[in-house]
Amino acid sequence: MGDPAARFDLDRIGAGLPFAAAVGDLEDALSAGAVVIEAPPGTGKTTLVPPVVANAVPGRVVLTQPRRIAAGAAARRLASLTGTRVGDLVGITIRGRHEVGPATRIEIVTPGVLLRRLIGDPALTGVDAVVLDEVHERGLDTDLLVGMLAEVRALRDDLTLVAMSATLDDRLADVLGARVVRAEHVLHPLEVDWAPPPGPFADTRGLARDFVDHVVAVTLDAWERTPAAGDALVFMPAVADVEHVARGLRPRLPGVDVLELHGRLPLADQDRVTAGRGEGDPPRVVVTTALAESSLTVPGVRLVVDAGLSREPRRDAARAMSGLVTVRCSRDAAIQRAGRAAREGPGRVVRCYDRHTFGAMPAHVTPEVAVADLTAAALTLAAWGAPAGVGLPLPDPLSGPALTDALRILTDLGAIDDDGRITDEGRRLVALPTDPRLARALLAPEVGTAAAAEVVAMLGDDLRPEGADLERLLTALRSGRHPAVGRWRRERDRLRRIASGIADPSSAPDGHTPVGAVVALAQPGWIARRSGESYLLATGTRAALPPGSSLAGHAWLAVADVARAQGRATADSGAMIRAAAPLTEDGALRAGSHLVADEERCLLDGGKVVARRIRRLGAIELSTTPTPPSPAAVEALWREVLQRDGIDVLRPSRAGVAFRRRLAFLHHHLGAPWPDVSDAALAAAPESWFDLTVTRVDAVDLAVRLQALLPWPQAARLDELAPTHLVLAGGTRARVEYPVDPSAERPVVAVRLQACFGQVRTPVLADGRAPVVFHLLSPAGRPLAITDDLASFWAGPYAHVRAEMRGRYPKHAWPQDPSREHP
Repeated sequence: MGDPAARFDLDRIGAGLPFAAAVGDLEDALSAGAVVIEAPPGTGKTTLVPPVVANAVPGRVVLTQPRRIAAGAAARRLASLTGTRVGDLVGITIRGRHEVGPATRIEIVTPGVLLRRLIGDPALTGVDAVVLDEVHERGLDTDLLVGMLAEVRALRDDLTLVAMSATLDDRLADVLGARVVRAEHVLHPLEVDWAPPPGPFADTRGLARDFVDHVVAVTLDAWERTPAAGDALVFMPAVADVEHVARGLRPRLPGVDVLELHGRLPLADQDRVTAGRGEGDPPRVVVTTALAESSLTVPGVRLVVDAGLSREPRRDAARAMSGLVTVRCSRDAAIQRAGRAAREGPGRVVRCYDRHTFGAMPAHVTPEVAVADLTAAALTLAAWGAPAGVGLPLPDPLSGPALTDALRILTDLGAIDDDGRITDEGRRLVALPTDPRLARALLAPEVGTAAAAEVVAMLGDDLRPEGADLERLLTALRSGRHPAVGRWRRERDRLRRIASGIADPSSAPDGHTPVGAVVALAQPGWIARRSGESYLLATGTRAALPPGSSLAGHAWLAVADVARAQGRATADSGAMIRAAAPLTEDGALRAGSHLVADEERCLLDGGKVVARRIRRLGAIELSTTPTPPSPAAVEALWREVLQRDGIDVLRPSRAGVAFRRRLAFLHHHLGAPWPDVSDAALAAAPESWFDLTVTRVDAVDLAVRLQALLPWPQAARLDELAPTHLVLAGGTRARVEYPVDPSAERPVVAVRLQACFGQVRTPVLADGRAPVVFHLLSPAGRPLAITDDLASFWAGPYAHVRAEMRGRYPKHAWPQDPSREHP
C-alpha cells in the first residue's frame, strides 16, 4: 500500500498539458464517486488524471491501459515526471512484468490483469480508486470491467471510479451513475488531402501489395512538402503492414530515421519512438499501428498519412471462427489520427482514400462484444457469479450465437455446469492468464506443463509460421534462431510457473509431447482430416493449407489458426489454415473424445429408405456400416424430408396430385373443415395422414393417404363440390383440372367446342363460388377460345369462330344457335 501522505505535484505534472485546465472540474466531480471524462487524444488525461485522483483518495489508484506498450509508456512518463523510478511511486503490472513497491500510489495494469484480480478479490482490497482508460475503444475486457466495477462500487461506496474516453457514450455515464467532465483541446490548423488508391486495399491474400506501394508513394510525396521541423506518422493496420511500409521507405529516404511502432517492439525501441526527436537528431517517419491513434503520443508530428484501416476482431458464425481482420476504421478513429498532426502546430493529413469512403465509414468502432469470441469473457462472468452476464450492468449485453458457442465450449471443457455456473475445473482454468482452451492444454495431465507451456506461449504470441507449420516454428524458437525467441522464452517460463502451481505434478508425463497433441487439446473443434485437396475440420468447415506447405500429405492435423479465405488455394474450401501441426488418429480421438459419437443416419436412396451406422468425430466420419433402419430413425427421416422437400418427394401419382388439388381448392373457397394440404401444413403434422414407418416411396398412395384428412360428414359432398368430371348437355363426360394455386386460378375443362352445344349455363363449383373456365378446342384439338360465360360466348364470339371453322371442318356441325342444339 502506498504512503497516504505522498502527494503528486500537479503543477509540475500538468505543465503544458491541455487537460490541466479541467483539473478543477475533475476535483469537484470526484466527490460524486464516479466520473466519466471526455477528452481528445493528446490532451494529457492519461498523465494527469491518475495523480489528481491519487491526491483525492487515501490509498492506491489502479489505472488500466488496453495495451502493454501503452501501459509501459505511461508508467515511465509518470515516474519521470515525479522524479522516481517505475516500481516506486508509480508501478506497473502487465504480462511478464510486476514492478510494484510499498510506496506505490498509482499502479498501471492491463484490463485482463484487473479482471483476474477482481475474480480473486472481488472487494479490491487496498485499492481506493480505479481509472479505466481508452474506454471508447470498446474492448471486451474493459466493457466487463465497467459492469463488474459498477457492482463493486454498489457495495463499496468508498471506491472511486473514473472512466476516460476520447468520445463520450451517454450509456457509460448511465451505467456508472457518473458525473461527466469534458476537456477541450483546440487543434492548430489542419490541412486535409485525399489520395485514394487506384484499386482495392485488399486481395485474396490480405492487404494488397499495390495498396502498400501506394501508401509508400503517398508518404514520399507528402514528406517532400513537409516542413523540416516536423515528423511524420503513418498509420497501417497490422504489424506486418508496418514492416512492409517501413522497408519500402528506408532506402528512399536517406537521412531520415524511419521507425516502427507496434506492440512487439523491444522496450528500448518503444522508448526511442515515444521520447520524440532529440536535439541534432535526424527527422523521423514513424510507421505505426493504431497504438499511436489514442494510446500513445508521438511528439513532434506535423504530417499524418492514414491508410484508413484497422485490425478488429470478427467472428464467422457459420464456420465457428474468430480472429483479427483488416477493415475500414471508424470515422472517430480517422479523426483522432488526423488530429495527431495538429497537436503542436499547423499540420497536414493525407488520407489514402476518398471523401465518399470517409463518409461511408462507421461512425464509431464496433464494440468487441458484438464481434469477438466470447469464451474467455463467459468464463470470467461465470467466475464472477453472473453467468452469461445476466443482471450485470454492461454497456452492451453478451448475446447471440457467439455467446451460445462460448457456453457450449465451456460446458465441453467442464468449466461450467448446465446452469452456467462455474465448476472447480472452471476455477482452475480461469486462474490461468490465457484463453480457457489454451488453459485446458496447459493443465492436461496427459501433456505436462513443460511441453504445454512451450506450445501455448508460441500460440499466444500470434506468430505466423511459414507454410502454417507449427513444428518448424517451435524448432526455430527452441534453437534461438527466431526473432521472437526472447519474448517466447519469457512467456513460456511464466506460464510454466503459474501452471505448475495449479496442475497435478504427479500426472505429468515423461518424454516428448508432439505439438499437435497440445494444439488438439486446446482446439478439439479444429481437429482436421485430409479430404481430397483440402481438410475437413470437426466443426464441418473445409479448409486448405497454403500452397507448398510442408504439412501437405498428413492425414490428420491439429489446427491452431484458421481464417476465411478465397482464391485458387481454397477453391474447394471456405477457409485457409494458417497454423497447424501433424496429428495421429489416436491423438485426434483422445483430444476430441467428447466429440466422438455413434449415430444412425437414414436417407432416401432411389426411393428407398436406407440406413448406416456412422462413427464420427464432430463432422469427420471415422467409419460407416450399413444397418437396417430403426423405426425411430425412419420417422425422423420422413419428418425431415417432408419439411425440407415437400410432398413431391413421395413421387405422387397423377391421381394423387389430382386429389390433393381438389382438397386445396375446397380449402381455399370453403375453408374449414376442408383440410389445408399445403406442403407446410402436411409437413407440420405428417402423423395425421402418413404412415411414418414405410420404407419405400412406391408403397405410398397419396390419394389414399390424404383421404384420412377428409372431414365427415362433409366428405360425402366431395364429388358434388369438386367433381372429377362434368357431364355436359350433349352427354360428354369432361375432366375437370384443378389449379395448383386456387387463389390465382380456377378449375379448367378442356373440351371440343361441339361437346358444349346445348350447354347454356357455365357450371359453378364449390357451392357456387368458382365458375369453371372452358378451354374450347377445334375438332383437331387446337385452342379456339377461353371463356367462363358460355351464354355470352354463344351470343357473340361464336359467330366469328363458326365462320372460320365451317370451311376448315365441313363434316362437323356448326349450328347458328348452339345454345339450343347439340350434335
